[in-house]
Amino acid sequence: MSELVAKASGHVQVEYHAFHLADSGEYAQPPFRPENGLIFSRPGLAVVLTGVNSGPVILTVEVFRRALPPPDSDEAWDEVVEHSVESVSGDMRVTALMDDRPELPVLTPFGPTHYRVRVHARGRDHAYDAHVTEPVEDYLLQVWPGRQEPDLVYRHSDRYGQTTRQAEHEQPERVTPPDAPGDGWKRAASNRLHRRNA
Repeated sequence: MSELVAKASGHVQVEYHAFHLADSGEYAQPPFRPENGLIFSRPGLAVVLTGVNSGPVILTVEVFRRALPPPDSDEAWDEVVEHSVESVSGDMRVTALMDDRPELPVLTPFGPTHYRVRVHARGRDHAYDAHVTEPVEDYLLQVWPGRQEPDLVYRHSDRYGQTTRQAEHEQPERVTPPDAPGDGWKRAASNRLHRRNA
C-alpha cells in the first residue's frame, strides 16, 4: 500500500512556460534540457514545462510514503512522465518563478534524498504561449521517496511536448544560466522555446 501522506490542490502562477519544484534558497535554473518534454532537474530544483507563457495553472500534489504502482489508465491526461529528483535540504516545495509560493504540501517530507515525481499534464495545447488570467491547464504531481532511476514515460500525446522533444533531439545546445537569479536566463529559455515551436 502506497500510504498517502499529504494531498492538496491550488493555483500556481506560471512564468516563462514553467513552474519549479525547489529546495529552500534554490533559484538558479538547471541547464535547459527538456528531453522528455515535461520535466527536467538538477539537485535541489526541478522545472515543469507548461504550454502557457504566463498565468495560473491548476495543480494537485499528492505525497506518498511508498512507490505507486504503474497507472491503470492514463487516458485522462495528455502527458504522464515519472522523473527522479534530488532534494538537498529535504524541504522541496512547488515554487512560482515571480510570485508567492503557493500553499501546497512539502514534497519531500522524508528528508534529503532522491524522490520519484510522476507528473501528469493536461491542456498544454489549449493556449500555447498565451498570457492567461484563468487556468486552462491541469497538473498532478505524485511524489514518493525512491532511488534515482531513468525516466518512465506512460503517455506522450500533446503537440507541445512532441515539438519540444523533437527540438531537443535535433538541437542539443543548452541554455546554461548564471549562478545568481536574474532575468537573462529566463529570456534565453523563453526565446529558445519560441524559436523551437515557431
